Amino acid sequence: MTLNERINTDLKEAMKSGEKIKLETLRSIRAQMIELSKRGTGKEITLDEELSVLMSAIKKRKEAIELYEKGGRMELVKQEQQELEIISTYLPKQMSKEEAEQIITTIITQTGAASAKDFGKVMPLAMKELKGKIDGKIVQELVKNKLGS
Repeated sequence: MTLNERINTDLKEAMKSGEKIKLETLRSIRAQMIELSKRGTGKEITLDEELSVLMSAIKKRKEAIELYEKGGRMELVKQEQQELEIISTYLPKQMSKEEAEQIITTIITQTGAASAKDFGKVMPLAMKELKGKIDGKIVQELVKNKLGS
């Protein structure tokens, strides 16, 4: 079952069970998927593109949580956190920092990166390998630490 099919199935279940937040969250994700599919290229959406939609939605929720916390809007923080949890269930199993660090170390070795100047060599390869498996900010932080910047 593809990610899109899984979202549609869960959307129907949320409608039947009356789970309002889950329904709204899945509708927004589904709308983004539909928008992506109608971009005019005529080809199927890849898993990477589906993951980027989910990662974008997660990033928006995290930013909203931060802003609502600063504004003291705890009811909205709670709603955004629930939406974040729902979206996270569709991502692949998340990797630990240690596992990501091992992969980044391998990439650094393969590219021959030695200093902070090589950040531009390492980061794209690391993100390609780790996309959807761990937060991009963590990857960036790990790469910077490894390269000694």
